[in-house]
Amino acid sequence: MAVIRNPIEWSWDQFKLAASAVGSIGHALHGAEHNDYVSAPAVRRIRIADLKDALIQGFDDFGAYRTDVLFLCVFYPVAGLVLAHLTFGYNLVPLLFPLAAGFTLLGPVAAVGLYEMSRRREQGVKASWADAFGIVRSPSYGAIVVLGLALLVLFLFWLLAADGIYQLTLGPQPPASTGAFVRAVLTTGAGWTMIIIGFGVGFLFAVAALVISVVSFPLLLDRDVGLAAAVWTSIRAVTANPVPMAIWGLIVAFSLAIGSIPLFVGLIVVMPVLGHATWHLYRKLVPR
Repeated sequence: MAVIRNPIEWSWDQFKLAASAVGSIGHALHGAEHNDYVSAPAVRRIRIADLKDALIQGFDDFGAYRTDVLFLCVFYPVAGLVLAHLTFGYNLVPLLFPLAAGFTLLGPVAAVGLYEMSRRREQGVKASWADAFGIVRSPSYGAIVVLGLALLVLFLFWLLAADGIYQLTLGPQPPASTGAFVRAVLTTGAGWTMIIIGFGVGFLFAVAALVISVVSFPLLLDRDVGLAAAVWTSIRAVTANPVPMAIWGLIVAFSLAIGSIPLFVGLIVVMPVLGHATWHLYRKLVPR
């Protein structure tokens, strides 16, 4: 039988829910400790050879979980095909490449489950694709969600910037066909201007995503440090290792580009390898 509560009881319950939400946001931002910059983990200097080691370990994890991660990552080519269909179906051909390039910005979010699988294997715990969803039980889950939303906003701003660049160069009219668009891009001065400006602006977005996320997502899974400390640690790790991290960024961008070319099918392999490798790169950058 339903119980009708009086307005005071109902208002008190709503107040408690609001307070809990505020507390969750505070915990997401600050973690178990509230002295973000003092409690932020130390970072190491690494060598270029460490990147190779991280990739080798990433391939090893991929080999151990091949069936599971293939099942988990089949989402990427499906998402790519859907994006391509929407693009070609709604006269958004100019945004097809920016959409594909957006995998670079959103990749760290998509790879969180892979970090969790590598973390479990490191601990000697048997893991499967289902364990990738264990991140929802992490004390830092709120911070992970907030950081993921931040990268999503960055991705949306990238699409707006890409559309603006098209409007200023080859636009504002949509291309008559895909072939006409490709010819205009490769054979006209405006097309090459769009390519140069687009790559430059895209590079800045990719650097921003790398700097704030390359260490922060694995760190949040590993420790309850809070979002501010995790992002600050990621920034310090990149600035302390500018050359290795620049090379890592190029490896990620090139691999994702190659994986996206055959209708995104290559991402089934590229994403898990890079995801597992990023976890091991984190281990090299941040001492336990």
